[in-house]
Amino acid sequence: MTLSLSDYRDVAGMSAIRELRLLGDKIAGAKVVHVNSTREGGGVAEILRWMIPLMRDLGLDTTWEVIEGTERFYEITKTIHNGLQGQQVYLSAKDWAMYCEVNRENADRLRSKIEDADIVLIHDPQPAPLLQFMEKRKGKWIWRAHIDVSHPYRPIWKGLRQYIQGYDASIFSMMEYAQPLPHPEFLVAPSIDPLSDKNRILTQQELSSVFAEYNLDPDLPLLVQISRFDRFKDPVGVIQAYRLVRKVTPVQLVLAGGGANDDPEGKAVLAEVMEEAGGDPDIHVLLLPSDAHVRINALQRLATIVIQKSIKEGFGLTVTEAMWKGKPVIGGDVGGIRLQVFNHHTGFLVSTPEGAAHRIRYLLHHRDRIDQMGDAGREFVRDNFLLTRHLREYLTLMLVVTKGATQRLLTV
Repeated sequence: MTLSLSDYRDVAGMSAIRELRLLGDKIAGAKVVHVNSTREGGGVAEILRWMIPLMRDLGLDTTWEVIEGTERFYEITKTIHNGLQGQQVYLSAKDWAMYCEVNRENADRLRSKIEDADIVLIHDPQPAPLLQFMEKRKGKWIWRAHIDVSHPYRPIWKGLRQYIQGYDASIFSMMEYAQPLPHPEFLVAPSIDPLSDKNRILTQQELSSVFAEYNLDPDLPLLVQISRFDRFKDPVGVIQAYRLVRKVTPVQLVLAGGGANDDPEGKAVLAEVMEEAGGDPDIHVLLLPSDAHVRINALQRLATIVIQKSIKEGFGLTVTEAMWKGKPVIGGDVGGIRLQVFNHHTGFLVSTPEGAAHRIRYLLHHRDRIDQMGDAGREFVRDNFLLTRHLREYLTLMLVVTKGATQRLLTV
């Protein structure tokens, strides 16, 4: 179901909708193209799924293009991803050449769709080299980083930077992620769509169906982590925390997620998780399809406590989703999770399985704090992390990078 801005009046407020309409009027008719590496899996695809129709509703001619690549290409881009998040990885000159060549092939395929655009938003490292093959580009190109690049492995950043420095602007999720570049840099945090299947209010029948489908125990507190099977999400560390809690009080754990088309490591990480779970009947490891939005929603709503024990995290939309559902979050003390989890207020920040276990035990023994943190988290998301704020900031920066935007912005 495609929603319009008017559908968000009750949840975001009429003033937010009016502000977006005013901004949209100032850039109406502009041709805007988003480019990323997958339509399924991960936060970028989820954001673009709502952003495209809402930009169109505001009068922008907006499309979404996806690059194509070989298995080796995605192994290379995953290595780039890991290096940007600080791992000491290695890519040969041949690897960088292949990365560039696949983007050249995609540029040939997409040229007629993006070269004449007024604004092109390139998401993350995979399609970054496209710019250099668009010699006749008409408009402004913006590179959007969705990952934690606060302390990149320098050889990888140096290799990627040569493709990024020619952009007209860059967007990062946090100030700490911004790197020295010869163009304007903007800070825009991600957001959630509160009316999507992953975040809308569910019926009791929908909740009960999911509870029964996964054979969850109604008498045990439920710990839930929703994320791709990625080592940076530390699912093994979550199992270790669960086992420490089980020494004190009975609980059950759900680790649910899937993979993305552009992430070749998912199967290996899932195998590691299954080995660590060791057949424990109270550990439910769920490999979900990319469209399992209602089931993810239900698992978060059924949870007693939601965990996101990442060791690196660009933002962590699952944290926002859980807070929107009134759940306290125990999150890794890293990256964008720090923007969302205020220690002792909307949840707890932790760095180790022992720390996570300690905070889980505390909440299970102080049930009133679960409700207090859940209520605080929901209002914090309403004020800061709904799609209307995200869309407003995108429209504003589009005006800034467009010729004459400064004068036009003064009239908003």
